[in-house]
Amino acid sequence: MPLPPLVAPADAISAAERERTARHAVLAGFGEIGQRRLAAARVAVIGAGGLGSPVILALAAAGVGSITVIDDDIVERTNLQRQIVHREGDVGAPKVDSVVRAVADLSPETRVLPRRERLTAANAEALIADADLVIDGSDTFETRTAVADACRLRGTPLVWGVVQEFHAQVTVFWSQPPAGIPPVVLGDLYPAGSVGELPTCSDVGVLGALCIQVGGMLVSEAIKLVTGIGEPLLGRVAVIDSLAATQREIPLRAAQSRDPLSAPPRVAAAATRVPAPVEVDLAHLREAQRAGATVLDVREPDETARDILPGSVLIPLGDLLADPDRVPRTPVVVVCERGARADRAARELLARGIDASVLTGGLAAWR
Repeated sequence: MPLPPLVAPADAISAAERERTARHAVLAGFGEIGQRRLAAARVAVIGAGGLGSPVILALAAAGVGSITVIDDDIVERTNLQRQIVHREGDVGAPKVDSVVRAVADLSPETRVLPRRERLTAANAEALIADADLVIDGSDTFETRTAVADACRLRGTPLVWGVVQEFHAQVTVFWSQPPAGIPPVVLGDLYPAGSVGELPTCSDVGVLGALCIQVGGMLVSEAIKLVTGIGEPLLGRVAVIDSLAATQREIPLRAAQSRDPLSAPPRVAAAATRVPAPVEVDLAHLREAQRAGATVLDVREPDETARDILPGSVLIPLGDLLADPDRVPRTPVVVVCERGARADRAARELLARGIDASVLTGGLAAWR
């Protein structure tokens, strides 16, 4: 069901802004008052990267009045495949500078508050203090936890999304929602201690178009909360598989008898998981190879063209996941550049009863 509007409407919007956002005004249930709520809204966006970029552009296009952008990074050429707020000419410059320029070009009446600093547990509350709502587009779980804790303590709604490879999740956390609505926080989805070290985009890649799709979903959730229309993803997680072109929904509930301002809940009983693969160093890999183990390199052909371990079997990760039966059913030591792809491959093989371990740190650690 719709929730009460999060933001009181601005007294008025300019004639130019009314013309620019005219297609919102004719939306059923939205109208000019919805647009005036957006004009009064203050949204904090964590990160101006793969998710933050489309989020910032969509917020500005929608006519959100104030956007605080928190990011300490500079633009790299490898960002441009998915971080669509930046341009080739921005390479080497602070990301917040690109944001200021792009928003001014798109929505002159939107105010951008750039914060070029790294968000931490120590400064998170201060950085989001003035926000009506926070959208998290950060790329490390440490930052996500700091953001979620700050929002939980302040009672600020948090629109949350994560993208990796071809998959994504989108939801809303809110420790102090309107009366009668159960609170849900990050700890209900990922209890403390349940998340290990996650691979980065440089390790496993990310589909640029999916970032744009998920960024649009995050802003749709923010607009629903600000204006009080539709049904936000509070208590629900949207799970997206772009390769299968599917989107499904998983219910998310808070732990029973939990004060919404208390610490995250105890780890609930988890579904059966494949154990983490054993990590071995290069000496043990060589020893296993001499004893008959297969050294399986799951990097892409352009990587294996540069260097391989002698005697390796070359099967890119995508090919292995599509047809795991092509791997010999001998003990296997899996290698990749830094370890993340090897870990995923090894877990797939372990699930199929194959004795699989990984080279710790990947080839980069042993060159």
